[in-house]
Amino acid sequence: MFTRKMALAFLAAGLLLGTAGGQSISNIPRVGFLAPQGRSLPLLDAFQKGLADLGYIDGKDLIVEARFAEGQYDRFPALLSELVNAKVKVLVVTGAVTARAAKKQVSDVPLVFTMVVDPVADNVVSSLERPGGTITGVTTFDPQQATKQLQLLKEVLPKLQRVAVLGDQGVSEALIKASVEQARAMGLEPLPLRVSGPNPDFAAAFTTLQQQHADALLVLEEPVLGVHANQIAELASQNHLPTMFAPSRVGAGGLLSYGTSQTEGLRRMATYVDKILRGAKAGEMPVEVVNRYELIVNQKTAKAIGIAIPDSVLKRADKVIE
Repeated sequence: MFTRKMALAFLAAGLLLGTAGGQSISNIPRVGFLAPQGRSLPLLDAFQKGLADLGYIDGKDLIVEARFAEGQYDRFPALLSELVNAKVKVLVVTGAVTARAAKKQVSDVPLVFTMVVDPVADNVVSSLERPGGTITGVTTFDPQQATKQLQLLKEVLPKLQRVAVLGDQGVSEALIKASVEQARAMGLEPLPLRVSGPNPDFAAAFTTLQQQHADALLVLEEPVLGVHANQIAELASQNHLPTMFAPSRVGAGGLLSYGTSQTEGLRRMATYVDKILRGAKAGEMPVEVVNRYELIVNQKTAKAIGIAIPDSVLKRADKVIE
């Protein structure tokens, strides 16, 4: 007769076999992921895709603990504490502001970053070749990216003269200054404008751009702007103002997106995570520079604001949104 005692014995044996044949959930390594923007951006998806390409299944081979600051930088200390308390083996962050906050607060967990414009100038690492400490990562830095973006805008808008450059007051001025300088070097009149998060007054910003008679808008790859990319694109469309975004904002609805691939940078971070989980030291691995570029053209937006995209641009596009 199959008794209750026998059933319990079989159940216990099954549990023991299950634990022996695979990892207990408490033994699965955890990887922290912190972004200054919101969950709506495909940052986490790109990172998880990189892990999957290396054979990691989230929830089985590792667990990704994701946190998002939604453009509120004052939340970094609490979110970082949450991840440390979750006993993550590696901490993955996006953006220079996040990387500096993590470097300051977390000293005993390996740190991997991406989407940092210039890791050395932003005081994230001492050098790309030997980052040192417990930190390394991937940079998509191209010092001439603004020039290339403005050249594309001028190809689409031959009469381009005044170009607004939109930045985030919560981060370093390095990127907006470089963009302004490159615009001037091309003979354009830059109109720099910085907004403050977490809830920028974009209505006032666009009123200013109208008063300045801006011909186009270059939206920098900075945290608060990423959180509100859809709103920026919508207001620009309402004002018939052509926009240039970074590739990671392609879903926002801007006219053009061009630059080094942030998605590729996020996927490359998975390689560092894999090496660290296997015993490598973060600070001994050089920072990798991603030089893959993407050009996306939004024909839907072009039609809405009455812009004809030249065939020369369409033929070079990696993706055309109809």
